[in-house]
Amino acid sequence: MATTTLFLGGARSGKSRLAQAAAEALPGPLVHIATATAGDAEMAERIARHQGDRGPRWRTVETPIALADAIAEAAPAIMLVDCLTLWLSNLMLGRSDIDAATATLLAAIRAAQHPLFLVSNEVGLGIVPDTPLGRAFRDAAGRLNQQVAAAVDRVEFVAAGLSLRLK
Repeated sequence: MATTTLFLGGARSGKSRLAQAAAEALPGPLVHIATATAGDAEMAERIARHQGDRGPRWRTVETPIALADAIAEAAPAIMLVDCLTLWLSNLMLGRSDIDAATATLLAAIRAAQHPLFLVSNEVGLGIVPDTPLGRAFRDAAGRLNQQVAAAVDRVEFVAAGLSLRLK
């Protein structure tokens, strides 16, 4: 059975770097499943920088919405999904059924037969957002993180580049 790991932390906490290092420590092909879209020049630059940080072992699959399908199709490679909060944002902006998409994602995580590393932002540690959309996103992200944490084998909380095993 494959090991599934969630790396959870704040923005710029080091979670993506640690997840990438964990994946790269394993032998075999690597697939980076990216949920980000380049909506502006700064984001395009950020995506290009992240792609440059990965070596030739990596293949990138871009999937802003169909995450469960991308996980199933990337097998038998070692997979790194970065990140669940951008995926959630894409779902919310597209007015998708978040509960149904989450259920499909959880089934894909549970069915994974190869190492799967997932990255997500912990957005509930800051101030309460002042807009209804911000509060809805924070609440949906909290629910998503709880469900994914329950479905994976291991959870690492990352702060200041250091990880703490929660599960």
